[in-house]
Amino acid sequence: MAEPKQERAVRTRDTILTAAAEIFDEYGYSGASINKIMTRANVTQGGMYFHFKSKRELAQAVLTHQQEFVDPPAEGFGLQGLVDLTFFTAHQLTSNVLFRASVRLAVEQGEFGQRDDTAYQEWVEQLYVHLCAAREQGELLPEVDERELANVLVGAYTGTQIFSNVASGHADLPERLVSMWRYFLPAIATPHGLARVELPAHVARLAA
Repeated sequence: MAEPKQERAVRTRDTILTAAAEIFDEYGYSGASINKIMTRANVTQGGMYFHFKSKRELAQAVLTHQQEFVDPPAEGFGLQGLVDLTFFTAHQLTSNVLFRASVRLAVEQGEFGQRDDTAYQEWVEQLYVHLCAAREQGELLPEVDERELANVLVGAYTGTQIFSNVASGHADLPERLVSMWRYFLPAIATPHGLARVELPAHVARLAA
């Protein structure tokens, strides 16, 4: 039985999006090209332009779907859930090309004439939820503002992952996150909250 046209179109679009992510990840926006993406996806020019009209449109699609490329663990809220989320995304940066490419494009978006902080704000919201839960559980110091801290943490994590990518291709990102949290946690957490947080043991030993 022939594959329905709609299903085939969805599959082709997904194939192109994955190929584009791989090319953006390998070459960056400037070094990527429609021809490279077409070759990687093994699609014709007609098939490509039916779904995406330009490299810029492809880059926007990869960038704007960042949250759809990851499935963060649903269990655990508060400071431990917050810390766990940062290590989860660190793993995704080494194992998930769609997510990794979208993160790279968020940094490089000026190259395709875009200035959109949506991807960053979406992470701010996720961290904010954990921080609000931490407040309810008595884990945050009184002077900590949850919204402000969520913004600071996204900025700190972004800088840390960029530095790690340049230094090691994200291989040392978990160790850098241990160092980041060793400084942040005493500044934001109550003794009760601090006692409840565990950093990944094997990573903590490496970073010690």
